Amino acid sequence: VQLQACGGGLVQAGGSLRLSCAASTRTFITYIMGWFRQAPGKEREFVGAISARGFSTDYGDSVQGRFTISRDNAKNTVYLQMNSLKPEDTAVYYCGAVSSGWYGRQVADSYDYWGQGTEVTVSS
Repeated sequence: VQLQACGGGLVQAGGSLRLSCAASTRTFITYIMGWFRQAPGKEREFVGAISARGFSTDYGDSVQGRFTISRDNAKNTVYLQMNSLKPEDTAVYYCGAVSSGWYGRQVADSYDYWGQGTEVTVSS
């Protein structure tokens, strides 16, 4: 499974960005998809996850209420809509796919596949 993330860029604080992650697999619908981020000198941080059919979502505390994860299984794509961006949201954002179950969604080591990352920079 190959994951290709895009949509990052430079945005002012308070602005919005939409990240996309396209998967090259016919079994996309069997994977829970997640977004993580990693800022320089910090560990990879859970941002959000969505269940295989999109019925359940989960978010990290720092993005709750500002970010929304969604997926289009017909397009093998997962999205991350980021609103009210803050300078502390600056990081490289990674999408991941996990098949082991919903319980592992917040743990980076649970994920089977990762995209290459897309950089988000929020200026103050």
